[in-house]
Amino acid sequence: LANEQVIDGKGWRSGAPVERRKIPQWFFKITDYADQLLDDLDELEHWPEGVKAMQRNWIGRSQGAQVKFQLSAADASLPLPADTQALEVFTTRPDTLYGVSFIAIAPEHTLSRLAAQKNADLQDLIDRMARMKTSEADMATLPKEGYPTPFTATHPLTGETLPVWVANYVLADYGSGAVMCVAAHDQRDWEFATKYDLPIKPVVSTGDEWDYTEAALTDLGTLINSAEFDGLTSADAKAKICDKLEAETKGFSKIEYRLRDWGISRQRYWGSPIPMIKCESCGDVPVPKEDLPVQLPNDVEFTGEGGSPLAQHATFKHVNCPTCNKPAERETDTFDTFMESSWYYARYTCPRFEDGILSESAKDWTPVDQYVGGIEHATMHLLYSRFLHKVMRDFGYVKSNEPFTRLLCQGMVLSESFFRESDKGEKIYINKLDVDFERDEKGQVIKATEKSTGLPVSLGALEKMSKSKNNGVDPNTLINNYGADTVRLFSMFAAPPEQTLEWSDAGVEGASRFLKRFWKLAYQHLETLEQTEGLDVASVDKMDPKAGELTPAQQEMRLNTHTALQKVTDDYVRRQSFNTGIAALMKLSNQIGAFEETDTQSIVVRHEAIKTLTALLSPIAPHICSEVWTALVGTDLMQETWPVLDESALKTNTITLVVQVNGKKRHEMQVAADASKEDIEKEALSNETVQRFMDGKAPFKVIYVPGRLVNVVVK
Repeated sequence: LANEQVIDGKGWRSGAPVERRKIPQWFFKITDYADQLLDDLDELEHWPEGVKAMQRNWIGRSQGAQVKFQLSAADASLPLPADTQALEVFTTRPDTLYGVSFIAIAPEHTLSRLAAQKNADLQDLIDRMARMKTSEADMATLPKEGYPTPFTATHPLTGETLPVWVANYVLADYGSGAVMCVAAHDQRDWEFATKYDLPIKPVVSTGDEWDYTEAALTDLGTLINSAEFDGLTSADAKAKICDKLEAETKGFSKIEYRLRDWGISRQRYWGSPIPMIKCESCGDVPVPKEDLPVQLPNDVEFTGEGGSPLAQHATFKHVNCPTCNKPAERETDTFDTFMESSWYYARYTCPRFEDGILSESAKDWTPVDQYVGGIEHATMHLLYSRFLHKVMRDFGYVKSNEPFTRLLCQGMVLSESFFRESDKGEKIYINKLDVDFERDEKGQVIKATEKSTGLPVSLGALEKMSKSKNNGVDPNTLINNYGADTVRLFSMFAAPPEQTLEWSDAGVEGASRFLKRFWKLAYQHLETLEQTEGLDVASVDKMDPKAGELTPAQQEMRLNTHTALQKVTDDYVRRQSFNTGIAALMKLSNQIGAFEETDTQSIVVRHEAIKTLTALLSPIAPHICSEVWTALVGTDLMQETWPVLDESALKTNTITLVVQVNGKKRHEMQVAADASKEDIEKEALSNETVQRFMDGKAPFKVIYVPGRLVNVVVK
């Protein structure tokens, strides 16, 4: 598994405990693209900030120093390997270098394994650590545990001898798998030093007293106990200490990343075989292009004994080297499935192309305009896709820097769960369709029993719909009962798309009622058309809804229609706030229903309104809207263009003003758009409702906010 596929020490899909082992694997060198992946996040204006922040943290670019500590072995029987005469450690705080009191190495480090050769207790500790949680966040919060080694390190600037410890909070694949430990100024080092009674040396001061028996001082400040660097700020000291290390060839400035190379090897049957062949003479040789793709064998035996089943399949594994024709072995690992799922969008542009990875059309079709995916993929699929897109760009397959222009991260769907406990105390989750309920007069559940057994059932939490909680809703049942449009409408209306949605049967019923009202509204209009002499669908559709002198009611209907068109278009396209767009359509539907005039011009205005409503609703409820559109217009809605906003319809002769008394809303009134301040104040003060709240008192002051409100102040 890749680092990011381990959550709480378990596989992100299977939930199986994860153990750290060294095994040969294939990697993509994603770290070569770390700077691009980080810097190009600024190009993604239409991505959620949360996703971009997660990727920035995951890539984790840190400016610091690489410091060299010479090693010595106290035990002559455990000589240091020739290539491990010194430890190079990375630190983001070179200003604390004079406070180093010990060196900590990861359990997987070469020196850890060397020291454990003659120390059974240390080997037991290393074995136990390999089974512990593996994420950086988990390891940082684990109780600190370690073991001293027979090795020491020499401080590069002071010459002091420092002990080397194995520690469970050091990551093997970050930097060199070793860290310099400054217990006075790093909380993890402080916890470790406090437990094992190691020195705590303050070298940074903020000017305030600090109790180092309580915690580490992690703030930046002014250097103390740091030789010629005393009195410098942390920022200045970082640069000058790096200069000294470089001058003495004991270190240098460096940028480090949290991002690790992407491990793409998986020891399982299902997946795409990695197209490589291992030859003792030629090394790793790619499978020739004419032999691609490598096909999985169908006669594989699954033993459950670990490792890839392909490794036990002789005819698949044993082949001749395509370069020298000597006996060789095919790679038996398969690709991580993220390998395929991270560039499929590009292949969708040319699914039948057989002469390579992508055709030229991919350059024109990419990037994807709108991508929808869960935020749980922020540091996996979405990061891998960005990486592979840049690789494809560098090979000339695509032109853009990024794969997805806009990203929408949808929320989860929540639903009530129900369960009863087994004889062993385990929760058995039961679908609500298999439960009988007794409710009080308010509709609250007071008793629940399982239909098949009659056993009492408990109400669980409102949780994400899942198979494990048995709280999902069968879409086929919903579609059979309500139709797909109703389910779509409820799902889009119940909550903003990026937030969690609480499933509600009553909400589905409400969506169904609205669509029925919409259908009735459209066909009542068609009946009116049929009953009006000289009008039919074809003729009314060609008539101008703004022709002639419109009545105030007709003007208001057109204002409502084009106000809804303006808002819904903005909600769908820019804001991606589909629930508020649907709310605007429901409001427009009510306004159309209240517009009852039946003269010819009113029918034309209503026809425009219903056509607009139908077109705006069609992305949410395409089936019913297609039927209504065909009846209204006689054409295929899917071939039509989006309605065009009539700016003139948004101009009105009247405006609505809120009237307040002492700052509280008491009335709304319609006034002429060009009415004077004096006329507006006079009308507000003469209103019976306003006078009632004035309680017979004379106005102390009248405040008019043009186009918005009138506030009458009384004492």
